[in-house]
Amino acid sequence: MASRQNRRLSRDTRYGRYEGGPDPLAPPADLSEALDAIGQDVMAGYSPERAMREFLRRGGRDQRGLDDLARRVAEKRRELTAKNNLDGTLQQIKQLLDEAVLAERGQLARDTEMDDGDRALAEMQLDSLPPSPAAAVSELGAYDWKSPEARQKFEEIKDLLGREMLDQRFTGMKQALENASDADRADVQAMMQDLNQLLEDHRAGTDTQEQFDEFMAKHGEYFPSGPQNVDELLDDLAARSAAAQRMRNSMTQEQRDELDALAQQAFGSPDLMGALSQLDGNLRALRPGEDWGGSERMEGDQGLGLGDGTGVFQDIADLDALAEQLAQSSPGSDLDDLDLESLARQLGNDAAVDARTLQQLEKALRNSGTMRRGADGQYKLTPKAMRQLGKSLLKDVAQKMSGRQGARDLRRSGASGEPSGATRQWAFGDTEPWDIPRTITNAVTRTAASGRDDAGVRLTIDDVEVQETEARTQACVALLVDTSFSMAMEDRWVPMKRTALALHTLISTRFRGDELQLIAFGREAEVMDVEQLVGLDAMWDKGTNLHHALLLANRHFRKHPTAQPVLLIVTDGEPTSHLEPDGQVFFSYPPDPMTIALSVRELDNARRLGAQTTFFRLGDDPGLARFIDGMARRVDGTVTAPENDDLGVAVVGSYLGSRRGGALFRDDDWGGFGRFG
Repeated sequence: MASRQNRRLSRDTRYGRYEGGPDPLAPPADLSEALDAIGQDVMAGYSPERAMREFLRRGGRDQRGLDDLARRVAEKRRELTAKNNLDGTLQQIKQLLDEAVLAERGQLARDTEMDDGDRALAEMQLDSLPPSPAAAVSELGAYDWKSPEARQKFEEIKDLLGREMLDQRFTGMKQALENASDADRADVQAMMQDLNQLLEDHRAGTDTQEQFDEFMAKHGEYFPSGPQNVDELLDDLAARSAAAQRMRNSMTQEQRDELDALAQQAFGSPDLMGALSQLDGNLRALRPGEDWGGSERMEGDQGLGLGDGTGVFQDIADLDALAEQLAQSSPGSDLDDLDLESLARQLGNDAAVDARTLQQLEKALRNSGTMRRGADGQYKLTPKAMRQLGKSLLKDVAQKMSGRQGARDLRRSGASGEPSGATRQWAFGDTEPWDIPRTITNAVTRTAASGRDDAGVRLTIDDVEVQETEARTQACVALLVDTSFSMAMEDRWVPMKRTALALHTLISTRFRGDELQLIAFGREAEVMDVEQLVGLDAMWDKGTNLHHALLLANRHFRKHPTAQPVLLIVTDGEPTSHLEPDGQVFFSYPPDPMTIALSVRELDNARRLGAQTTFFRLGDDPGLARFIDGMARRVDGTVTAPENDDLGVAVVGSYLGSRRGGALFRDDDWGGFGRFG
């Protein structure tokens, strides 16, 4: 008994796609790739809002973006217009007419009992049929068919016309009325009469919901979409009717004339066309905003019937609407505007899944704390986003320094010595002391969560946390970055920002006792926080004011007299401007001797403060190389000439090496034992 019941339950059980909204078991949106891409674009000068939209447009490694969906929409639209033509119904009528005439000729030839005069008259009438299918059908309307097959073919023409005309306004009517009886046609005529009455009452404002409900109870089979009120009914009918009108607009004048003449034969009575014309008039009046005047150039080989052609024109309208939604070009455009049902219908479920993922990604970016709207109404990257982006950049730097993939996190806050107050999970190769309270707490918490109160507390390796240590020497770091127009012209703008953010992340997370100041110098110099520098637009003012930047750096060093000064200078040009005593900026190219002298004086002051100086020379200009080399020799500094992509590695490596005794890292940190210094 139980076995039979289980088998019955098994047969009754059905599994399918979850349709109650977003999949509750789907993984959360992965923001790391999006944030990296957005950060790169922000550093290149895009606003965060534009950078986010550009990522959604491009997509990611495993995520198709809006551009790919828009391309597929455009391809399907081209396919529909290139594959089809609008002759389908006319060609089908011509074929039925030819078959009817051929069958009738055969019957005339076989009928030996027929009077020769009547046969000759009938053959003459068939021979003199006009080439126009509409005119031929009209002329044969009163013809006395001798062949039952021919009479059937001719009746099929009238039946086909009626079904096609109705199918243009009511989806699926062509198939529903195939082999319809006179009673079926009478029901359709009654539905049309009631529908026009309902719409005219709606135009007059006298209709009621009860009237609509009564109409649907009587004629609901003709409206499979199941509208709930007259407005929903109007929306469906008007969209279909407007598509039919656009199809008519796309025909040649000859095709329109043929169909207009043939339409009077639909179901053998002109009453249908009168009811349809009345319906179209009501729909135009009630939904004037529909596209009633558009047209398409259709030059393919596949003929479309009136009903199928109207469906194609509805598809084209859907595709045009999707293209506009995917473009996101209108003010206030939002990915929530995407019609996922239409997208699935036109491109398949996979396209709808891609679009839904992009919607979720946009929401996650806006709501995860990575972007915030500033006082000016524009979105900006939050400090949380800057930390995430900096961590990613720092990993890239570590990967390049290690020379291989692997564990690349800079997990030590210092080289050795005093505890920093922070802890982290133990990893293979760690030699730092265990943090006993944290380790025991982890074990107790894990044991309690397991529900086993009789097992005591047992340590596992995952419970162990070790104490982070920091170097005994505090550093006071000034990173001076050139923001003159040549940096932007030579594509050094983004590498400069990446370098500043990577160094800032390293110091703020791993060497928290060090003091970093970021100084941007173009025509004049300015101390900037990392968010300001990362969002800085390209500077097109001429001038490289190293003098002003060094003044700010030396002031930073004097504020921290017990720390080791570290001076890092990134530039691609000789000093061409300096700060006058009255605060005005002096500019001259070629460099004025006074500008050089003031820059050298401040560099000497940095040396007297004990600064360890490293120049990062960008570019191959021989004059710049001689100048930088001379400056470095004067203060016992060093010079590095990295490529743009290696600038971050060079600056971070120099900073690590400038700390007292160098910075020592394990094999699993860098992919090899190394000391920078």
